[in-house]
Amino acid sequence: MPVIEAVGVSHRYGERTVLSEVTVRLEEQRVGVVGANGSGKSTFARLLNGLVLPSAGRVTVDGLDTRSQGREVRRRVGFCFTDPDAQIVMPTVAEDVAFGLRRRGMAKADARSRVEKTLVAYGLGGYQDHPAHLLSGGQKQMLALASVLVTEPALLVMDEPTTLLDLRNAQLVARVVAGLPQQVLLVTHHLDLLDGFDRVLVFDEGRLVLDDAPAAAVRHYRTLMT
Repeated sequence: MPVIEAVGVSHRYGERTVLSEVTVRLEEQRVGVVGANGSGKSTFARLLNGLVLPSAGRVTVDGLDTRSQGREVRRRVGFCFTDPDAQIVMPTVAEDVAFGLRRRGMAKADARSRVEKTLVAYGLGGYQDHPAHLLSGGQKQMLALASVLVTEPALLVMDEPTTLLDLRNAQLVARVVAGLPQQVLLVTHHLDLLDGFDRVLVFDEGRLVLDDAPAAAVRHYRTLMT
């Protein structure tokens, strides 16, 4: 598993501090992140592949610094957003899944074969030429996930991937995530998704306030919310 380290990490938007003095080392396969809106959890997630850079401190993935080695970090760390429309960039389903492979210089024949296998694996077989933005909400989330996983990242960071989904599609995403070989860091408000996780981080008002097993972390989070 990749080793993620944050050392003395803080982040500010203008004069507003949204994350303060976070130090943590993560190497488990399944890590959950919870907290109220505005607690800093999504900022923390974005720090892990360089979408956001720390205002102070350092973030590394397998020793690679997100500030100075961002390209190498992003080859190892895939990121799924809450809203899949934010990351669907190509007009058709197959083109969107192939986009990341083309950027990495994979031969066309090899890319085509991997795209076809990936679409079948994520329930999108037969949708190759379908307009990507006309898929259902659940299918869009599967497409976003497929477009990240086709590049075979070692770590998948997911920022509230079930927030916009109905119960059926949220359960589908949960089943897919549970079966992934990759290390997964999942930011979520849906606490049942954390069943079977190795570790859960609780954020509150920009600080990491608890790092514990899922049951204890969820209890603490519920107490904070009440």
